[in-house]
Amino acid sequence: CRYLPSPVDVPPIEGKDKNGAPLVRKPERSEKFCGLVFKLQADTFVGNLSFIRVYSGELQVGDKVFNPLKRKKEKISKLIKLHANKREEVDRIGPGDIGAVVGLKFTTTGDTLCAAGDFIVLEAMEFPEPVIGVAIEAKTKADEGKLTESLKKIVKEDPSFRVSIDEDSGQTIISGMGELHLEIIIDRLLREFKVNANVGTPQVAYRDTLTTAATGEGRFETHGTGREQYGHVVLELIPAVRESGISFESLVQEDQVPQEYVQAIEKGVRDSLDSVPLIGYPVLDVTVRLTGGSYDEERSTEMAFGVAATMACREAAARGNPILLEPVMSLEVVTPEEYLGDVMNDLNRKRAQVNGVEADRGRQVVHALAPLAEMFGYSTDLRSATQGRAMFTMQFSEFAEVPAKKAENIIYKIRGV
Repeated sequence: CRYLPSPVDVPPIEGKDKNGAPLVRKPERSEKFCGLVFKLQADTFVGNLSFIRVYSGELQVGDKVFNPLKRKKEKISKLIKLHANKREEVDRIGPGDIGAVVGLKFTTTGDTLCAAGDFIVLEAMEFPEPVIGVAIEAKTKADEGKLTESLKKIVKEDPSFRVSIDEDSGQTIISGMGELHLEIIIDRLLREFKVNANVGTPQVAYRDTLTTAATGEGRFETHGTGREQYGHVVLELIPAVRESGISFESLVQEDQVPQEYVQAIEKGVRDSLDSVPLIGYPVLDVTVRLTGGSYDEERSTEMAFGVAATMACREAAARGNPILLEPVMSLEVVTPEEYLGDVMNDLNRKRAQVNGVEADRGRQVVHALAPLAEMFGYSTDLRSATQGRAMFTMQFSEFAEVPAKKAENIIYKIRGV
């Protein structure tokens, strides 16, 4: 190969079978087929294109393949090799080949495809949560349907892009990994999908977490007409280590809360932690323990326990001294040495933490962590400070606690109290 290593020059691909045991596939046509779908693209002429990299075996037109993550079968109706803006329709692709499959129904980015009757899952892609969102609405009634369909196509192509509906305002919120990410999507809506839309100002996607353990109790009971219901739940919320996510543990005996209701309680907990407790942002890094409760053989239902779990979770979260977290971005600025002081001063004003400065071929490279809320319009600020001679790259790093005074201002701005 003139540009990249041959598949035989790199180690065989490793995956897992249905039991989680490791599997190895050599880059040979005699092996069973497996490949990874790494990109989806909506095409005006042929519909959905699924870009796939073949690691072993052969993929041929007419084959029926299996998606082990979705547990679905797909049929290969057309294979295309792409060369820049030229397309070549082919009958088959083999180890090391990259091609596009037309019209897959269930497969999304990061899915593995393997031979029918086989089961192997290659290393999955992990997509970060969005850190910025803007409200968007169609300019005219005629554009509403086009906007909805266009956003669905973009969501399918880009797993780091999300679309949601704000429960309070009813607005459509599009969320992504940064200001530039959303600017590109909005430009695509106008240029590629021909949708005219009004876009709001960017809003940072904050998060909440708890600082102390707290207990909450929820009791849901209905009487009178209709079916009577009863559910009673006691929960303990405990702060967990950063980036550990939400975990749920049941510590109750079967005679307190039957196992059939525990799943409904967990669902109620996870749903309620999506929008509590400070200003309606999701909660991160909490361990939830089901420590008590009661049930009635005749009146208890899954819905009643789900509602009781939500009530208990909200009560405990409010008692757990919640704090506000903000997305922090990893920043690299490359600037001529004469502008280094101006760049550093500007970063200090933006609450950035400079982790180091190094020289690289006559230019200075600044490594820093900066809150996303302070970085809106940074490209313009940097051009102004350096006469257009500096450049920067930025990506999400972590969620960090917002300083107390700043958090008060944010909460007041959003809640108005």
